[in-house]
Amino acid sequence: MWLHGEQKKIKELKARAEIALATPENVPSPCVSVCVMHAKTGFCQGCWRTISEIAGWSGSGDASKRQVWQHILLRLQPLQKS
Repeated sequence: MWLHGEQKKIKELKARAEIALATPENVPSPCVSVCVMHAKTGFCQGCWRTISEIAGWSGSGDASKRQVWQHILLRLQPLQKS
């Protein structure tokens, strides 16, 4: 069961993803300065990226960055309450 605060964070990240996906240039980073990797999932607990996605972010083009945001949205889907 997810706590109210966690659902709020998920909703905020999803809203940020929608903005990022509509950004044609200089796609913003999903980073929220939490930077803690979850041992079981391998995702950052703040931005839901993998370590390789985090490491490659600064060298990626806008299309690749939007693809990472798409992956984040897919990862969040099972966690969202209806």
